[in-house]
Order: sequence, then structure tokens, then C-alpha cells
Amino acid sequence: MPSNISSAIVFVINAITSLYLLVLLLRFWMPWLRADFRNPLAQGILRFTSPLVVPVRRIVPSFGRLDTATVLVAFVIQYLTVLLLLLIMGQTAGIAAIALTALVKLIVLSINLFVYAIFIRIILSWISQGGYNPATAIIATLTEPVLRPFRRLIPPMGGFDISPIFAIILLLAATIVVNGLRPLGI
Repeated sequence: MPSNISSAIVFVINAITSLYLLVLLLRFWMPWLRADFRNPLAQGILRFTSPLVVPVRRIVPSFGRLDTATVLVAFVIQYLTVLLLLLIMGQTAGIAAIALTALVKLIVLSINLFVYAIFIRIILSWISQGGYNPATAIIATLTEPVLRPFRRLIPPMGGFDISPIFAIILLLAATIVVNGLRPLGI
């Protein structure tokens, strides 16, 4: 298979699985951050992920707010994705290397979820101030625990809250550190 076609296939597989994994990670983080599950967006996330999570939950119980079924489903999807990408690229790797790569990719995707949410919150603060929107409520729930420590350290300057910039810098630095632990270059 020509390299440009295999690269396109790898891109499509990565994009589709990353989007679904982002939704699964949202499902994982919402209880931890005490999101309002009556929110229509939260209800949509639950409906979209329930076909895979609910059957696993019957076997694997949750531990407090730790949704182990969602974590397990996300890990299995990421593991299978890494395995599929290796097959497409004609490479091989051991089970442990694939598992560690899948775990690292999930952690990086989770960090990126917070980065994306902060960016969206910044843009929304410029566009629509005040008023209620289900998406804005979820974004605020996701970002507030991350931004709160930075807001304590960095006061607003001239009416501008620059704490998200420092949160994004720290999160992207964490991404670089965590990505360094990935044994496979996928």
C-alpha cells in the first residue's frame, strides 16, 4: 500500500477514535468535577457512550466517583486503535509497549481535553457574556478546577484574566512530559 494512502487511513482512524475517546473522557471527568447531569449536553454524552459503557459496568463496578467501566472501555478502544495502526503501518510491538502507548495516549488526550475546554471558554468569554447555555455550563465545570489555582496566584490585569494562558502553558508542558513516556511513535 502506498505510504500516502496508509497515512490517510491512519489519520482517519486516529481522528474518529480520538473524537469518540474525547466523549468517553468527558463522561469520565464529569462525575469527578461534579458536573450537572441534568444538562442536555451531559445527557447526550451519556446516551452516546452508554452502549459500550453500560454492559461493561455490569461486570466492572465503579469505585466511588471513579468510573472504572468508562476507563476500561476507553483503554480497550485506544489499545485496539494502536494495534490496528501498527498493522496498517506494517510494524509490530509487544503487548506491554502497546498497552503503555495506549495509556499515555489516553492521558495526553485527557490533558488536551482540558486545553481545548480552556480555549473554548476563552473564546466564549469574548463572544457571549452572561446567559445560560448547556455547553458553556459543561465547559465552565471542566475548566474551573484547573483555572482556580492560577486565578489565586495571578490576579486579573487591567480587567483581563490571563490565568488561562498560564494554565494552558502548564498543561502543554505536561503533555510534552507524558508524551516522552510513550514507547511507540504512534
